[in-house]
Amino acid sequence: MQVDEATVRRIARLARIRISDEEAQSLQGELSGILDWVAQLDDVDTVSVEPMTRVAAHALTMREDVITDGNIAGIVTANAPLSEDHFFVVPKVVE
Repeated sequence: MQVDEATVRRIARLARIRISDEEAQSLQGELSGILDWVAQLDDVDTVSVEPMTRVAAHALTMREDVITDGNIAGIVTANAPLSEDHFFVVPKVVE
């Protein structure tokens, strides 16, 4: 796919970067090369390839879902300036 200079300048404007005329010419060739490489990926047969999230297979270890707070709400709120019924008391910020 061939990228023209107007497209390069539009991409630069959207990316909010300033480019010179020489950089626009250079980027025109680079972007065209990148898009040609991506177009080559269309030729690869991926029908039998399963989607994956990482290269190496890895199963997450499961643990039992148990509450482990230790029932220590009083100790947690002990250093709070204000607390009520084991909750932190804070000033109202929404009118």
